[in-house]
Amino acid sequence: MPERLREQQMAFAGHLRNPELVPPPGDVEDRRMAIYRRLFFNNMRALVSSAYPVVKSLYSEEAWTQLVRDFFTEHRSQSPLFPELPREFLRYLQEQRGAAGNRNEDDPPFLQELAHYQWVSVALNIDPVELDDIPADPNGDLLDGVPLASPLAWPLSYSYPVEKISKDFQPSEPPPEPTHLLVYRRRDDKVKYMRINAVSRLLLEHMQENQQSEAPVSGRELLRAMAGAIGRDNPDALLDVGLQLMEDWRSRDIVLGAMHTQE
Repeated sequence: MPERLREQQMAFAGHLRNPELVPPPGDVEDRRMAIYRRLFFNNMRALVSSAYPVVKSLYSEEAWTQLVRDFFTEHRSQSPLFPELPREFLRYLQEQRGAAGNRNEDDPPFLQELAHYQWVSVALNIDPVELDDIPADPNGDLLDGVPLASPLAWPLSYSYPVEKISKDFQPSEPPPEPTHLLVYRRRDDKVKYMRINAVSRLLLEHMQENQQSEAPVSGRELLRAMAGAIGRDNPDALLDVGLQLMEDWRSRDIVLGAMHTQE
């Protein structure tokens, strides 16, 4: 009996995924199957469209529907959780659609990068972390203490200026310089982004690595070490600039304050 049920479920799911190639179960009338076909696909299309509005805007309705249909038909999800479907769509674009020989002529060259950028907003929105639950001294000294970066602040780099792409702006080639972005979620749960330069990205990455180490160093030591890494002759010259940047990030909930340390 369990094996028979499994066979029925596989036949049912296979037909819903690819109704053109997989026949429906013989014991279910087509009128009822048509309801399920529309329900499952339309729900999938609506969810993907809401998660990737800019990507969707680059396609005609017909081409977008076909792209979602290809995802629904070809991709095997690694997670059964409904909120993870946008991540599964991104995985499909990166690992299958973007693979050599699989690119569709309707797909722009920046598709995978743009989709990743849009997925980041979805991921930060559904992340269960609450910044108020993270122990930190919000008014702590960021130079003599250990600055604590938010886990909901993601430094990102792309070949294309993904935050500018729209239906009316679709570059065919990447610009000479990469685009560095910082996408973050504030305490009020709003997701924001800002352009940063390569040095700012390096600072945030060093902060995040430092706070995970067994013996984290102070913000002052962190900035001096970073100055040496980027070839500054006078490491102390970076202190004022670095402190101003960290204070700005503190006002945006990118830096939560100073870590509580053991006395």
